[in-house]
Amino acid sequence: MPQSSSSKKHGPDQSEVSGSTPKSQRTKMVKSSDDNDKKSLTKKLKDVEISVPLVYGNIAFWLGKKASEYQSHRWTVYVRGATNEDLSVVVKRAVFQLHSSFNNPTRVVESPPFELSECGWGEFEIAITLHFHSDVCDKPLHLYHHLKLYPEDESGPMSTKKPVVVESYDEIVFTEPSEGFFARVQNHPAVIVPRLPAGFSLPPPVPIEDADKRKRSDPKDNPLSQWFTNFSEADELLKLAAARQQYFAFPESLPYLLKFSSSLLDLV
Repeated sequence: MPQSSSSKKHGPDQSEVSGSTPKSQRTKMVKSSDDNDKKSLTKKLKDVEISVPLVYGNIAFWLGKKASEYQSHRWTVYVRGATNEDLSVVVKRAVFQLHSSFNNPTRVVESPPFELSECGWGEFEIAITLHFHSDVCDKPLHLYHHLKLYPEDESGPMSTKKPVVVESYDEIVFTEPSEGFFARVQNHPAVIVPRLPAGFSLPPPVPIEDADKRKRSDPKDNPLSQWFTNFSEADELLKLAAARQQYFAFPESLPYLLKFSSSLLDLV
């Protein structure tokens, strides 16, 4: 297959890469109203936020000295829950836009795990578009990840056993969600929901439209999970709390926010 055409790093590499500067983003997404929807499911919950922590990035394995020059690495790009939870409760599909030199560069993944694997030698930017279920948001979220194959530090030999792992952490916050959305996800481990006032009554949860048709596997069984970064540790939670404070000044009317994004370059 054609190979990605981007700058290739030459010279020996070692098993560590340096971290990049943390980034913060906020994105406004407006869910349009539909007069045909049932009011009991689309009624907005004022002053309520639903959070979905997620991680996106790539893992790359060097295939060794016997590998082809243009097939030097096996890599996987993915979007996952912060602790590898199933994101299909909110994400309907993920679209990965690869470099144009690949066959079928637009790859659509309809069920978890939201990932794809390829072989190549070049590093390039991958656009990731997340499409949500109809009760979540009707506009997609666009993420951008620079595929990383080679460690930053080139002072040591490359290893076929220790991959390069590059991940970014985001917390997606949906403000004023519908009662139907809240009822459907309130007990899901991938979603953080607040406690509603005592005596508040939600409508019965309605399953997503294609839940029975979607082929899925448990992300917890992903063989790559042993290399994933653990974003549930105390230092990440402290960073997240600080980021929340930073965004208190933003208008509460924003229906959809990326409240915190922390990039991490890490070779396991």
